[in-house]
Amino acid sequence: ANAPIFGIDVDGNVNEWNNKTAEITGFSKEEAFSKPLVPTYIVESLRGSVKEVFDQALKGVETSNYELEFETKSGETLFLLVNVTTRRDYLNHISGVVGVAQDVTESVKKERAMSAMARELRQLIDTANAPIFGIDKDGDVNEWNDKTAEITGFTKEEAFDTNLVETFIVPSLRKS
Repeated sequence: ANAPIFGIDVDGNVNEWNNKTAEITGFSKEEAFSKPLVPTYIVESLRGSVKEVFDQALKGVETSNYELEFETKSGETLFLLVNVTTRRDYLNHISGVVGVAQDVTESVKKERAMSAMARELRQLIDTANAPIFGIDKDGDVNEWNDKTAEITGFTKEEAFDTNLVETFIVPSLRKS
């Protein structure tokens, strides 16, 4: 299978670990089997919420598109989008949980990098030593940095969504 697939028994111990899971995590089936999934392979900050999702699946409540962070053998973090499904035996008794995942690590890393860049740009604009302001297609203010607020005396909140020309340009210069 191209998708990572892993499973646990009713005690939370790994009992399914396909080749793709072994490939992306660096842990062989033999290394993973019988180990508790959540405390062994899930990043510490998410262990409580991931345990809750698996506990719910052990009660028959399945979850789709749940993002979790998996720790690899080399110490890297994988971001997996997982469908968590209840596993049942031939008598229809719950015997565990299986997770079928999609590795979304690269897209999460790109998204986080873009968010970080956006925060840096926002900070540059806000703290620039020159007034920076912008308008939308209707001429309404949609950008107003700290220096512009300092010079004009109008806060960002006061300026936003007001017409730049009508509000901030003296009448004699509005036509030009």
